[in-house]
Amino acid sequence: MDIQRINQHKQTFDEIMHFIKSDDDREEVEVWFARELQTVLGYSRWENFQVAIGRAVESCKSQGINIDDHFREVTKMVTLGSGAKREVTDYMLTRYACYLIAQNGDPKKEEIAFAQGYFALQTRRAELIAEHLQQVARLETRDRLRASEKQLSRNIYQRGVDDKGFARIRSKGDTALFGGHTTEDMKLRLGVKSTRPLADFLPTLTIAAKNLATEMTNYNVEQKDLYGETTITHEHIQNNRSVRQMLGQRGIKPEDLPAAEDIKKVERRVTSNEKKIEKASQKLPKQIKETKTE
Repeated sequence: MDIQRINQHKQTFDEIMHFIKSDDDREEVEVWFARELQTVLGYSRWENFQVAIGRAVESCKSQGINIDDHFREVTKMVTLGSGAKREVTDYMLTRYACYLIAQNGDPKKEEIAFAQGYFALQTRRAELIAEHLQQVARLETRDRLRASEKQLSRNIYQRGVDDKGFARIRSKGDTALFGGHTTEDMKLRLGVKSTRPLADFLPTLTIAAKNLATEMTNYNVEQKDLYGETTITHEHIQNNRSVRQMLGQRGIKPEDLPAAEDIKKVERRVTSNEKKIEKASQKLPKQIKETKTE
């Protein structure tokens, strides 16, 4: 997601932010209303959005956090197409409540992915939100690679390849992807300790490339019922070469991309941000005294 799209989403979310007076009138509490949030998160039906709210409430309960501090059912009067008015149920939500709702949404939707970053940080600076989203995307891509490699390990174990064979297959795949540079070559090139996985220091694009090649191998191993280390090695090499060729057509050489920050440090930072969100989020006042839009 580029900075222009992030700014567009940020403006949309900022526009539906409201402020209410705290119990002591000393500060204003930022809140969002569920029916407005529903629209910007891309939910067309209120009933479906209520499911996400319900999951967020359960998540809040499971952490031993007081629901009333973050979720408040309210009644609103709306005008129908005929001009008549009727009452509808809505929810007043804190930043933390909105974060939990976003966490229970589909991260493949751009609005949901943005919301997870927007509500996770106590900042209105688009560049900091963008940085957080990039970090989360890298973690998710790394997780997908772990999952696809684990699946490949299971698949080939059933087809006569042991753990050492799996390591050889994966290494030869790396050599094909990195234009003849072995896994160890790339670790030296990027300053990665021999005991650490190379993928923990690769940029998101390269991790995604490795994952695509691995998923292709998984697919063909199953569909073609490939058997034995030699046959599966050939398949994995070809898939990595295909991915490298695709990148090359766009002027990208994986071996020339710089190392990225240690994924463990990124994970700690993202986890820390997400742990702080409930403590930093303002609580709903016991009585609603005044509401205004920013």
